[in-house]
Amino acid sequence: MLPRVDMGELLLEVMTWQPQFPAAFTAVSGGEARLADLHVTIAAALTAHALNVGYNPVVSGAPALTRARISHVDQNYLRAETYAAANAPLIEAQAGIDLAQAWGGGLVAAVDGIRFVVPVRTIHARPNPKYFGRRRGTTWLNLISDQAVGLAGRVLSGTPRDSLHMIDLLFRQDGGRRPEVIVSDTGSYSDVVFALLRLLGFDYRPQLADLPDTKLWRIDQGADYGPLNATARGRIALDRVRRHWPDILRLVASIHVGAVNACDAMRMLQHGGQPTQLGDALAHFGRIFKTQHVLAYVDTASYRRNIKSIRNLQESRHSLARHVFHGRKGELHRAYTEGMEDQLGALGLVLNCITLWNTVYLDAALAQLRADGYPVLDADVPRLSPYVSAHINVHGHYSFHLPDLGGQRRRPLRNPDAG
Repeated sequence: MLPRVDMGELLLEVMTWQPQFPAAFTAVSGGEARLADLHVTIAAALTAHALNVGYNPVVSGAPALTRARISHVDQNYLRAETYAAANAPLIEAQAGIDLAQAWGGGLVAAVDGIRFVVPVRTIHARPNPKYFGRRRGTTWLNLISDQAVGLAGRVLSGTPRDSLHMIDLLFRQDGGRRPEVIVSDTGSYSDVVFALLRLLGFDYRPQLADLPDTKLWRIDQGADYGPLNATARGRIALDRVRRHWPDILRLVASIHVGAVNACDAMRMLQHGGQPTQLGDALAHFGRIFKTQHVLAYVDTASYRRNIKSIRNLQESRHSLARHVFHGRKGELHRAYTEGMEDQLGALGLVLNCITLWNTVYLDAALAQLRADGYPVLDADVPRLSPYVSAHINVHGHYSFHLPDLGGQRRRPLRNPDAG
């Protein structure tokens, strides 16, 4: 039932719903913008970046779509600060839609990275044969909420451990409610991350693999845990935690107020590949909550299911990103390899526009089905995906002209029975 739409028209339509979105793109000089149809040029520049096609496909004879105009707006209006400001109203609008509320309450978030090949040498790319073969690449670490909208993103050189940068990403959120539960994949966690996230007020729930080899930890060596005695073979040294507790609190407070990056702090907690005394104390503290998490993961089906659900949601968003993002095997356009933060920032913003647009029309389609007497089961509604893309044209044709909707706020829904 969703209407068909070109990528450029979709962006312009979202701009009509959320005027704060285009208004967020202010000139780097701080002066007032006097360009006519600035929003059209912004939509064209976002399309060129996010679809990884360069300027040529979006340039036309219209005054707002000349190469010089798009290049000027790109250089003076598109940057990390304006991307974040433009993203905030999209996050807020998504949270107010009934369908998004059926997906979640906005208090659960997931962190994961998606990788791109970089075809030229740049400080933003590093080698990793596992992901990039003989070439170099970059990782776009992103944070999404259980309402399917992206909350933050960050470009990392190569493929560093996500755990080093995950906490900093949480404190760079563009908008929306602060999540209470953080989910990641197995490779992104460590005992220190468990400790820091708990002390910073987050409930950390990474997805687990290789459970039979997982080591559990205990405080009392003499306690009898029955069949878990063989698994709970590690001992948590509370004396080490007590000894370094004031330093632990100072470190956490420094991260919370932004006096130090969590990434730098975690690197300082290691020396020569071994944890420092403070790092070791933090690890022992984190093992308390790691053990609780493992036990809940094994024992409670709903606990595992909720973790798997948002992990699947993030993988679906990454699939949409790959569909939208043109290029051979995820290779960045050569023209943008010196501005990857801008390009991938545009990708995150465009993905949120698609998510909001799809959610609005899916919510309208549900209302129409109910009004027409079709049975819509409440249990089926959360299974709808905001990342469907077959109706969105992202290949070859880029229109930046909204059709006349006759005073209506939305396009008419398609009749699924029509040819």
